[in-house]
Amino acid sequence: MVTSSGPRPHPNEVARVTAEAAELLEILWGRASTAPVSASQLRVMFILEHDEGINLRTLADALGSTPPSTSRLCDRLQAVGYVERAPSDVSRRELRLFLSPRGRTFLAELRERREHAVEAVLEQMPAAGRAALVEGLSAFCAAASAQLQEGDAVDVRSA
Repeated sequence: MVTSSGPRPHPNEVARVTAEAAELLEILWGRASTAPVSASQLRVMFILEHDEGINLRTLADALGSTPPSTSRLCDRLQAVGYVERAPSDVSRRELRLFLSPRGRTFLAELRERREHAVEAVLEQMPAAGRAALVEGLSAFCAAASAQLQEGDAVDVRSA
């Protein structure tokens, strides 16, 4: 364990451990069923939750996919009642995408199941380890958020 007075781990080591933790989280979260949606559909839902009202092309870009493939994902999500489409105020040909109330409820319940899976692991950790984890993850989230915002600013300038 690295303490505030102990050696400072190199970013490569931290990246390796973080990747390992992310993989373990995926396994834990995989135990919390995402049925009736696939991993790709779940990603669509997360994007729509954070960028409500985007159009299909913007969603496809965010997924690194094509509009026809993305449209099929949204068709399936709409069929189960998780996504709604609405005409754009700007163009009659463009549709805006939204999570439905049912979709929001699904995500809330999924997050709750995932949190319970993580809580079971955290309960096995010593309190000092949990405190260090909160501190480290808070710093990581702040740095990642700043980098993402910086990347968005660069994307806007280069457009």
